[in-house]
Amino acid sequence: MPQRIVDLSLTFQPNMRGVVIEPVRTFAKDKLNTNNLQLYSHAGTHMDAPLHFVDRGRTMAHLDLSKCIGPALVIDLSAKTANSFITVEDLAPYACRIGPDARLLLRTDWDQHANQDDYRTDMPRISAGLARWLVDRQIVLLGLETPSVASLRPENKAELIEVHQILLRAEVVIVESLANLRQLQQEVVYFIALPLKIAGGDGSPVRAIALEDEAGF
Repeated sequence: MPQRIVDLSLTFQPNMRGVVIEPVRTFAKDKLNTNNLQLYSHAGTHMDAPLHFVDRGRTMAHLDLSKCIGPALVIDLSAKTANSFITVEDLAPYACRIGPDARLLLRTDWDQHANQDDYRTDMPRISAGLARWLVDRQIVLLGLETPSVASLRPENKAELIEVHQILLRAEVVIVESLANLRQLQQEVVYFIALPLKIAGGDGSPVRAIALEDEAGF
């Protein structure tokens, strides 16, 4: 049985981009609490469906959930600097462990910038070359502590489209805005991140967790 559960998700709160939480009923007035939630499909810790960047791509409701659950390799890239590319060379030391059906969680500690102005503008991000390399190796899931796999700066829109399309055309599950990977004590954890079943969904918030076990996975 798992010995430890680590929450890898950001907390949804009213001041978060793309999140509106409005009270409907309160205990003081109605003896119960309810809220209306308005969530951008890529707010907070979330998952991309192929439809996000692929015309007629698979939707969130039809995602292969087996990709979203299973052993994941945690790669420490916390030395990467702001605005840098994560490249094939960065992952080369792990090449023998990255193959068909692999799940990768890339630690950059960028979640510590989640409430800062540079969170969406200055993050380290995946190079197009690395995206192709990962697709060639047939990974099934890529998780990151950044809000996107590619630059969100308007002037870098071509990069944003290219990197997403490389991964999503191959139906690699992308989980963005993870948190707390620095708390993990094992290189391989059991990862779980399940999306809402949204018809026509291009993305969905997820609750991502990692399970650690003394025997490993």
